[in-house]
Amino acid sequence: MRPAGRVSFTRAALLLGAVALVLWLLTAELAAVSGGGSGADPAFRAAVGGRRRTHAEAAVRSPDAWRTREWRQAVDHNAAILRRHLADGMLAASSVAVCLGGDGVQEAMALRELGVVGAVAVAKEGSPPLAVAGTDRRLPFPDDSVDFVFAGRALDESKHLADIASEAARVVKPDGHGHLVVLTSGASDAYSLRSLQALLPSLRLLRSREINGHDGSTLRELVFRKHADISATSRPSSNGNNSVGDCPNRDHKLEIIGIAEPLIQEEPAKPWITLKRNIKYLPALADIGFKRRYVYIDVGARGYGSSIGGWFRKQYPKQNHTFEVFAVEADPAFHGEYATKKGVTLLPYAAWVRNETLTFEINDGPGKNGETRTKRGNGRGMGRIRHAAGAAKGVSSGEVRRVPAFDLAAWLKRTVSEQDYVVMKMDVEGTEFDLIPRMIDTGAICLVDELFLECHYNRWQRCCPGERSPKYSNTYGQCLELFTSLRNSGVLVHQWW
Repeated sequence: MRPAGRVSFTRAALLLGAVALVLWLLTAELAAVSGGGSGADPAFRAAVGGRRRTHAEAAVRSPDAWRTREWRQAVDHNAAILRRHLADGMLAASSVAVCLGGDGVQEAMALRELGVVGAVAVAKEGSPPLAVAGTDRRLPFPDDSVDFVFAGRALDESKHLADIASEAARVVKPDGHGHLVVLTSGASDAYSLRSLQALLPSLRLLRSREINGHDGSTLRELVFRKHADISATSRPSSNGNNSVGDCPNRDHKLEIIGIAEPLIQEEPAKPWITLKRNIKYLPALADIGFKRRYVYIDVGARGYGSSIGGWFRKQYPKQNHTFEVFAVEADPAFHGEYATKKGVTLLPYAAWVRNETLTFEINDGPGKNGETRTKRGNGRGMGRIRHAAGAAKGVSSGEVRRVPAFDLAAWLKRTVSEQDYVVMKMDVEGTEFDLIPRMIDTGAICLVDELFLECHYNRWQRCCPGERSPKYSNTYGQCLELFTSLRNSGVLVHQWW
């Protein structure tokens, strides 16, 4: 064969080889884009990620995981959510934007692809330039320096949501220039929404809408705007101050009260049986998740097993939250057992309207045939503050002593805030007619989310058919008036026996 023929044959072979290589590469890339199939090379699929990298990704040094199909879907989903905020003018190419939570990096990438070139996430181990080092509870930004904070699901995912909310509010720019966006599976009722707003006292809710989550769930998107001129009167109360009567911002509680069990209008002939009636607990009616801390206060606690261990810790629906417990008990006979109870703080005082020393008496009360309950083996009698008039007529006082008393309303205002979830049980043997008006006058009652109140009146006695208790002068009608006034003021109170 002539040399020219051999050259033509070589060129043709090389050309055919190049065409075959190109066809093989195209076939492999199509296989990767379509999911690969069983014959696709896993290493190749991981390298190409089934698509071309965007200009934003190309500018970011990122792990291979940031280029997977799942990553792409998450970025696209977040971009669809965030695009509206660009259209509304809350975001611009020059905006300082920060994304929080476990999906913050994907959200920051979505913002960069939408043109917000400086968007960053916050991660414990920074991965510049897309993620800066820090935590959601301690953001590495000065006060009032960020235009747009996208919290995403960070509040839903954390046990420290109050800290995250506080940090987000701190860094957002004031005077209407800064915005905070929260996505949540909660805040679907007025109570939980108000609880969330109480965590953000310097921000106002601008709008709310339902959106679809990346996993197909229904979420609520809440947009807040920061204003430096929010006055103290328009901010949520943090210490219970209010005018006498109604609690401020009570609409969210009135909604809950409207679906709670109705008050018993007629005096029960057998009140000891009424204990078995169905109570609609607040956590069964609303989401209590947007709170800084959770507190149970047992006023008139007696022994640990009386209501703390015997009822609250066993039966109260806590929505998986851990409660701080305070036991208020003046009778020293019960103080010793609390030393071994973890998570319980004993307040060894009588609950009262001011700080002073009072006379405290143990009333055994009448039993059948004139026997006292103590003699019948039913345990220690109930203790109560003795008023100036002295012991009640016809009531046996097995023990009288002087005890320290404290101002319950003042202590409550120092100890908790509107950002806390507070449950109180009160069984103080008639002193409720002194304590409740004091708590209403000072606004301390507004800090109580749910109150279980035993109101003492001259009720029919189980021991002695046809006889009323000689221990109390108040009537059932006066108790009903007390319960009604509390509910009308925005306090979820239950009749407790």
